[in-house]
Amino acid sequence: MTILKRAIFMLLLSCTLYSVHAQDKYEWKEATAGGYTYRYVTDDPMQARFYTLKNGLTVILSVNKKEPRIQTLIGVRAGSDNDPKDHTGLAHYLEHLLFKGTDKFGSLDWAQEKSYLDKIEGLYNTYNHTSGAGPRKTVYHQIDSVSGLAAKYAIANEYDKMMAGMGAQGTNAHTWVEETIYEEDIPSNAVDKYLFVQGERFREPVFRLFHTELEAVYEEKNRGLDNDSRKMYETMLAALFPTHNYGQQSTIGTVEHLKNPNLKAIRDFYNAYYVPNNMAIVMAGDFDPDYVIKKIDTEFAYMQPKPIHEYKAPVEKPIAAPVVKEVFGPDAENVNIAFRLPGALDTKAAVVTNVLAQILNNGKAGLLDLNINKQQKVLNASVGQLQWKDYTVFYLSGKAKQGQTLEEVKDLLLGQLEILKKGEFDETLVKAIVNNAKLSELQGLESNNNRANSIMDGFIKHRGQNWLNDVEMVDAMSKVTKKQIVDFANEYLKNNYVLLYKRKGEDKNIEKVEKPAITPVEVNREAQSPFLKEVAAIPATPVQPQWLDYNKDIQKSQVGPAEMLYVQNNDNALFRLHYRFDMGSWNNKKLPLAAQYLQFLGTDKYTTEQISKEFYNIACNFNVSSGTDVTTITISGLQENFDKAVALFEHLLTHCQPNEAALAALKGRLQKARTDNKLSKVAIMRGLVQYGMYGPKNPYNNQLSQADLDGLTSAELVEMLHTLPSYKHTVIYYGPQTLEAAADAVKKVHTLPATFQTAPAAVKFEKSTQTSNQVLFADYDMVQAEVNWVRNSTSAYNPENTAVISLFNNYFGGGMGSIVFQTIRESKALAYSTYAFYVSPDKKEDRYSVVAYVGSQADKMNEAITGMNELLNDIPRSDKLFETARESMKQDLETERITQDGIIFSYLNAKKLGLDTDYRKQVYAAVDKLTFDDVKKFHDQNLAGKPYTYCILGSEKKVSQDDLKKYGEVKKVTLEELFGY
Repeated sequence: MTILKRAIFMLLLSCTLYSVHAQDKYEWKEATAGGYTYRYVTDDPMQARFYTLKNGLTVILSVNKKEPRIQTLIGVRAGSDNDPKDHTGLAHYLEHLLFKGTDKFGSLDWAQEKSYLDKIEGLYNTYNHTSGAGPRKTVYHQIDSVSGLAAKYAIANEYDKMMAGMGAQGTNAHTWVEETIYEEDIPSNAVDKYLFVQGERFREPVFRLFHTELEAVYEEKNRGLDNDSRKMYETMLAALFPTHNYGQQSTIGTVEHLKNPNLKAIRDFYNAYYVPNNMAIVMAGDFDPDYVIKKIDTEFAYMQPKPIHEYKAPVEKPIAAPVVKEVFGPDAENVNIAFRLPGALDTKAAVVTNVLAQILNNGKAGLLDLNINKQQKVLNASVGQLQWKDYTVFYLSGKAKQGQTLEEVKDLLLGQLEILKKGEFDETLVKAIVNNAKLSELQGLESNNNRANSIMDGFIKHRGQNWLNDVEMVDAMSKVTKKQIVDFANEYLKNNYVLLYKRKGEDKNIEKVEKPAITPVEVNREAQSPFLKEVAAIPATPVQPQWLDYNKDIQKSQVGPAEMLYVQNNDNALFRLHYRFDMGSWNNKKLPLAAQYLQFLGTDKYTTEQISKEFYNIACNFNVSSGTDVTTITISGLQENFDKAVALFEHLLTHCQPNEAALAALKGRLQKARTDNKLSKVAIMRGLVQYGMYGPKNPYNNQLSQADLDGLTSAELVEMLHTLPSYKHTVIYYGPQTLEAAADAVKKVHTLPATFQTAPAAVKFEKSTQTSNQVLFADYDMVQAEVNWVRNSTSAYNPENTAVISLFNNYFGGGMGSIVFQTIRESKALAYSTYAFYVSPDKKEDRYSVVAYVGSQADKMNEAITGMNELLNDIPRSDKLFETARESMKQDLETERITQDGIIFSYLNAKKLGLDTDYRKQVYAAVDKLTFDDVKKFHDQNLAGKPYTYCILGSEKKVSQDDLKKYGEVKKVTLEELFGY
């Protein structure tokens, strides 16, 4: 459940703080409602209420009525920074264990179970103090034996079942350096149930099913060892922070500490940090704040505050000269240059750092954007930040293009820093940065997830006390001067960096966590604690589902020969305009390359750099995306600049001029990207699955040959762009203008023919029909082995099957409470990640497919395959789990709201399936009539006893060819066969 953290590239709305206050506009105020006093910041677009309960618990609420759902976060200001030195990874272990229940839920008989759990705790203590492989193995065998007895009383995943039953989505958690966050997205009518469960969850958690959960953490660690990006991240932190825990304590822990867990140390950690004055509950969405704060107070009043022993960070000595590190692995090479800057609590530095980062790299008009990426001097270059309390990590990243060394990339990146330090940039760029920050702010308000994470980020860094600074961030950025930026850069961005080279080669330092001997344990699927029944009995006002009526929800017009589809934006001043073409790479393999080429072209009036600057100055964007069968042009931004943005894009599209140097560079970068793809295990596995699904000729390897690529001309690509509007397409508008006004505005600038040209015929890809088991194997230097099962149905799309397919996926393999997850991970401890789905096509003429997955240690691959095959052939029955799956599916349908231009894309997707209505309505009506026998019949007809294609990625050194032959005829697929080049 650990993630590296989405905050690496946070929206500007959620950036940290600064010290200059616009006192007239933003102030802390106090108010009382519903018997509770709260603080708020005037002119806060989130209208966040900050409560502090009597026991010190922080509660922050932001109401957003867009849909009947609520994003909830429960955060603890403790992460790997707070781990004991001799037990790194402990905070992360604890996060996993907070899903296992208490004495009230997760247990059939707490008194009986407790006696075994006490023995297990003692055995782990013995294990920690035992040396020698033989004696340790003996103790672990005892742990495994007693754990099996304890598991007979445990109800695995009861927490997940309760959350699914109330309609929760995104059940998860993550641990990072300064935080542990527990995440749920709940229906708005589930507030009482949710808070009742969470209040109990944190009361006194029980660390049950511990040794199987440890195995899941081992797998997570091993996945990290196969991830070159994670290795780069940890090496960077270790070099930047030789004494601070940021660099000295890995969030997931060292191999040695993972192998020697201590339950008493975990309990001590919980008791020390999971206290109300160190925690926050954040909720963003559709609720009554006066009601919610009272319920939170009721459910969490039992918590008692304690003094917090916060991590006292050492002050790192300045880096006097570049620190150079190398990381080796099979993935593509890259270079990072990382600096250590003042942390989020230095308010002045934080705001300048945010502006400085945008000046270097904002996606359009930054120094790296214009001088490096636009001119294609490297494969790609970017800037990133990790803003933590004590320090900020500021880094530049780059990938080399064909024939370029990493040292050359490094010099180019540092060259842009020198330009910045000399002040050789236009000061008006700051104004454009502010305009785009306002755009991000408007976009961020639409998402409950963004609201909640922004607020929680502020709590973790500074307990929410400086939310005022967060709210007025955009204003503060507008006050930053060029001199401040230059002075800051010259003070902090000197020769004091860590230089990391990710080089291709064998990592000889990998030490995987070895597989312990684990006997599968009981999961007691049918069991329910009295607590679960109590939760289920809590009344919840039904939420009425809302279905789309395409005839009413979408207005239509004509722009020349093009149909225009329209939905009005009544919420803010943003617009999105799309031109959607029913053709893509299947019609013309060169079209995606033409779409990429456009971003490097100018016209007779503007250079490509001027076009990028102009779009950034008016806070608007354009994007041309060409997929397999659809090409979409999107222009978006502030409505006040609609005419300028659309006219400028239309001018670019119809008047772009050939640029031979840009094409040569693009070809070189594409060739390098192709080379890098062959080094990526993710890309290789994607190719394996497509090969398994379609055979040797498939959408994934439908690529230009080297000869075709070499033969491409600028004139050919430019002509393709100039003539693109002459092909049939749909105009889609979402924005504040009326339909008539929007249609008139588009007509003025959108060049259209009297009649559309016919698109080139699309190549057809037929899914394979499996008649016998087959193994497709690709060799990759990795610790784990990854297995995908693929099978194609003989049946074409039928909407009548949608309800049973959705219910089957929910029950069988679609979440942490599913049969597959419970069996493969919870019972047998064979994988960290596993799933199985019956996949519906997106076109009415296409066939269904079965896709299943297990990622395990290589020496557990055979057990993992056996475990999944048993489930594919025989679906276990659990009436309680079936009812939970059904209720979860109904709740999802009841609370789902398709809004904005999503309404139009829902309509277009339905048309591809031959539908003219919102078919969710029929699914909702059918779900209550379905029985387990219906799901079993579906499973037996479509999955059981069928031949499969096993797509296996692993190291030939660790995966036996004889083992592979057990599952079918083996074909080792070459990279050329997978990628088509």
